[in-house]
Amino acid sequence: MSDPVEARSRTAVIVLAAGWSSRMGALKPLLPFGNDTALGHVISTVAEARIANIYVVVGNEAARVVPVVEAHGAVPVVNAGFADGMMSSIKAGVAALPETVERAMILPVDVPLVRSVTFAKVAERAEQEQALVLRPTFRGKSGHPPVIGRPLFAEILAASPEVTLRDILDRHQTDAQLVSVIDSGILRDMDYVDDYRRLVEALGHRGQPDEAECEAMLDAVGTPEQSRRHSVVVAELAVEIAVRLVAGGLTIDIDAVRAGALLHDIAKGEPDHALAGARRVAAFGFGKTAEIVAAHMEMAFEPGQSLDERHLVFLADKLVKGERRVSLEDRFAPALAAFAADPAALAGARRRRAAVAAVLAAVEAIIGPLGHLADTTSTVPIGGRP
Repeated sequence: MSDPVEARSRTAVIVLAAGWSSRMGALKPLLPFGNDTALGHVISTVAEARIANIYVVVGNEAARVVPVVEAHGAVPVVNAGFADGMMSSIKAGVAALPETVERAMILPVDVPLVRSVTFAKVAERAEQEQALVLRPTFRGKSGHPPVIGRPLFAEILAASPEVTLRDILDRHQTDAQLVSVIDSGILRDMDYVDDYRRLVEALGHRGQPDEAECEAMLDAVGTPEQSRRHSVVVAELAVEIAVRLVAGGLTIDIDAVRAGALLHDIAKGEPDHALAGARRVAAFGFGKTAEIVAAHMEMAFEPGQSLDERHLVFLADKLVKGERRVSLEDRFAPALAAFAADPAALAGARRRRAAVAAVLAAVEAIIGPLGHLADTTSTVPIGGRP
């Protein structure tokens, strides 16, 4: 197998940023997006995937867009005929590619939430499979960016004006390969102002998997339904605690708490399921979430130690039995009784109980007793947000 980074050197990303943006009412590439513009964000994300060949096709208001392209280290390609439609921009981008490029991803600038790990995975899979056409999918739906192999470049360049890229991809449907990714961003675009506002809001949560992405990971590894229902209740409790801690002045990533709780039992039933689950989540590209999963079974906690997301999932997991919230005493009483004749196991249970009690005391010192949060059952679906 070839080196993945070397393989990415033979892959280009063509970003389509030439259109009128008429439905948006403002120039899409230059819309503010996080700490950058939409176009700047896309280029930076591709660069994070260590794909160096980034070509941006510009047209409408090219004089304003080209400096942004160059400032981010990408190559501008001016499409004087951009008014003829998107296919004219795809042709311009393909025509600009050097001979060393063997395949191209095509990405409209108005699909800005695709993660860098997705670009990397798609590029590597296309190289491994030598795919003529490769399309990323999320939960069974194809999204952006499709990958086009060099053998199709001539067909694209020779296409008549009425032909679209979709038409060409459909012609080669039997040659197409699919790669499943944990990335809801491949399906999200922004044609209108309301779309743009939703994507800007979503950008602030992209550091962690969203609920749909968590469900996709659980589906991918076949996590039992019983474990998933338990995790929903744990997530609800952990998020409730996190929200109150944030209101009390602590810096807590609520998205990380929710994701870590939803995924903490992803490998339930496997040996050392906390570490096994962490490895699985990390392999999907979510390192911070994996750290929370790894720590949910056991951790030390000293008085005065700062609370973080790991502690809240650890605590919430110990205050939920099955699908019911319980008190600390109810949660540990059966284990302490069962291990009464096994000194080593009893010591372990007592150690875990003491750690949970210490975290609980630290939490209650900030937000008060959690009594009213206990002994309830779940009523909120997995997608619920506080």
